Amino acid sequence: MGRWRAAAILFNRTIFTTTASNGSPSVCLPQPLHISPTLHRIFIFRSFSAVPNRVPVYNSDPDYGSNDFYLDNYGLCRVPKQEEETGKIPVKAYFLSTSINLKSMQAENLANVVPPTSRSANYVALRYYNISSGISALGVKEYVSNHQYMVVFQYGSAVLFNIDDDEVESYLDMVRRHAFGLLPEMRKDDYAIKEKPLLVEDMQGGPDYIVLRALDIDGIRIIGSVLGQSIALDYFVSQVDGMVEEFAAINRAMEKSGTFAMDRKKLLQLVGKANSNLADVILKVGLFERSEIAWREAKYAQIYEYLREEFEVNQRFGNLDIKLKFVEHNIRLFHEVIQNRRSDLLEWCIIFLLTVENVISLYEIIRESGAVTF
Repeated sequence: MGRWRAAAILFNRTIFTTTASNGSPSVCLPQPLHISPTLHRIFIFRSFSAVPNRVPVYNSDPDYGSNDFYLDNYGLCRVPKQEEETGKIPVKAYFLSTSINLKSMQAENLANVVPPTSRSANYVALRYYNISSGISALGVKEYVSNHQYMVVFQYGSAVLFNIDDDEVESYLDMVRRHAFGLLPEMRKDDYAIKEKPLLVEDMQGGPDYIVLRALDIDGIRIIGSVLGQSIALDYFVSQVDGMVEEFAAINRAMEKSGTFAMDRKKLLQLVGKANSNLADVILKVGLFERSEIAWREAKYAQIYEYLREEFEVNQRFGNLDIKLKFVEHNIRLFHEVIQNRRSDLLEWCIIFLLTVENVISLYEIIRESGAVTF
């Protein structure tokens, strides 16, 4: 067989999947094939009979990067590296209100609701087909990363997966229609997920991203729950920071003047705000309620614990608790001062009434004795 004919047959082979010598799956390049000049010389000047079943070739062509290739009986194939990634999925977390009506939201987006796999009722997961991928139209198997997801939580968080920046507002508008107590300034945080099918461990951490073998719907729920809690905690910390700053200003003024200006109503409002913030963090956000999905499978528990550590959830709550104790201490102190003020006022009222009573009694005595004439 001539070398030109052999080269033509080799170039017109169909796509096959073979296995490299290290046991990793390898993918043959599709037609038409673009190869570097080095590989072109190998095909043209080397006869087919001299090519063994598998010949390693190093490709320095920038179109393909620095990947190792080999030739086998099926054509030119590439050996994927262990660290090769299949994609990066952006994740965006928002805290936009103090409450969201999940029932009405599910009713409006019934066709997009992902059936729950746990008994938790404080969130709803919605799935939307990513038109830009075009995967389904080709009849290829659909993956989770080929869709857009939104996980909405009752306490006011929404976590978006695989959604571009220019599409975010349209998704958030869907949430706002069912939200109560919209915040004047929305909180936002960014994260990312990378997929590595050849990853040995179940997961691997990185700066501002997490690496998984493959992202599934339970992984979306776990990641969404931690990011939703984290961004909500950020809002409540800012609320408590505002109270701490307010009490700090009062203390500074009291240090200079020896007194402070705060009425009992304002103090009671601060008491209610501090208590409601703590209750919302523990009860509504469920900061210490472990996910049922994490209880079921160890790999999700590992993701859950890693993300809580990555976002320092426990440490931030500890700082929040310390600030609330400072607020509580100041509230108790100022309440005692206000109570003393009130007691002093009552004492002066009593003294005034006693004085009036004594004056009247004296007047009556003088009148009866005839010392006073009209």
